Amino acid sequence: TGADVDVVAMAAVRATREGTVKQGRETLPVIIGMPLKGEKINGEAFDGKTETAIFPGDLPEKVDAVFRASETQPPDGGELAIRFVRFRPPKLERTAEGVTLSLPHIRLDRALQFLIGDHLA
Repeated sequence: TGADVDVVAMAAVRATREGTVKQGRETLPVIIGMPLKGEKINGEAFDGKTETAIFPGDLPEKVDAVFRASETQPPDGGELAIRFVRFRPPKLERTAEGVTLSLPHIRLDRALQFLIGDHLA
C-alpha cells in the first residue's frame, strides 16, 4: 500500500463568516468581517476597526477574461475588474471565567488529526 492522501480546504485563521442581508425583496449573500485599514471598495476606504458586510458580487459572464491582466486593468486607470479585500483576524474572545478562546479556523483540526493523529494515540 502507498501513503494516505487527503485533500481539504482549510485556513489557519478564519477572518470572515458568511451571512445574508435583505435589499428590497432580495436576500443577498455577504461576507462579514473587518477589512484591513486602507482597503477600498468603490472608493470607500475602511478604517480597520469596523465590521462590515460585503456583497462579493457575481462572476462575469466571461470568467476567463478576469484572469488576463491586459483585460482586467481598465484603460482609465480605475479599479480592476476583480478585487480581493484583505480582512483582519477577529478579536480573541474570552469565556465567562476569563479563559482566552482560540482563533476560529477552517478545518485546521482535521488536517492536524490526519498529519499527527496516529502519534498522539
